[in-house]
Amino acid sequence: MLKLAIIFFVISLIAGFFGFTNIAAGAKGIAKVLFFIALIIFLIVLVFGVLLGVMVF
Repeated sequence: MLKLAIIFFVISLIAGFFGFTNIAAGAKGIAKVLFFIALIIFLIVLVFGVLLGVMVF
């Protein structure tokens, strides 16, 4: 998920450099959404990992 966010970010930078502003804005929006989804999944896994670690030990 984070890999896709980085890919769309790079696409956004390249499209912005060449003047394709609509494509750059779309890729930036997709990258932002994917990044926040990856962040939320990471935080959920982190919380469950800590809770299960406390229950085991």
